[in-house]
Amino acid sequence: MKRLSSLSTLLVFLLLVFAALPADAAGNEHAYIGADKCKKCHIKEYKSWSETKMAKAFEILRPGERAEQKTTAGLDPNKDYTADSECVSCHVTGYNQKGGFVDESTTPELVGVGCEMCHGAGGTYVADEYMSLKNKEYKRADIAAVGSIYPPTEAECQVCHNQDSPFVGEGYVFDFEQRKQDGTHEVYPLKYEH
Repeated sequence: MKRLSSLSTLLVFLLLVFAALPADAAGNEHAYIGADKCKKCHIKEYKSWSETKMAKAFEILRPGERAEQKTTAGLDPNKDYTADSECVSCHVTGYNQKGGFVDESTTPELVGVGCEMCHGAGGTYVADEYMSLKNKEYKRADIAAVGSIYPPTEAECQVCHNQDSPFVGEGYVFDFEQRKQDGTHEVYPLKYEH
């Protein structure tokens, strides 16, 4: 009984400590909004990204898609993986996060690996007091303060680009520097430099 009481006390303590953390440290401050919202100011990047494998990542979870690769990876090519949480988390935007992907019918704007998976959730970033066409003095430091990541880091990529993927297997090494050089989308000069 005493051990149960100690465990309960520890759990209550941990809950109180976690609740006292700043919202961004707890990972709840910035909500996901979808690539369509980014398109307003970054139309060229959006168009370039929309043709990439990242934008279309959710499609390979559908039955019959990439059947040969699925079979080689030991997956059932006829299975619908669009609701499989183990797969979905790397094929959508913001899975299990505030404002993130729930399912295809509830959050269709977050299907695929969108801007926010590399650059951080944009919910605060697009607020009028931060990034708006009225606020042309916005600086890179302001971007970080609202949860945006620029440029993306290797850690963000390796959440999904790792040996856990059935398509790469053991021994896979994600070449971050090469991927950065290749780019996921075209990068264009900004109309207003941050």
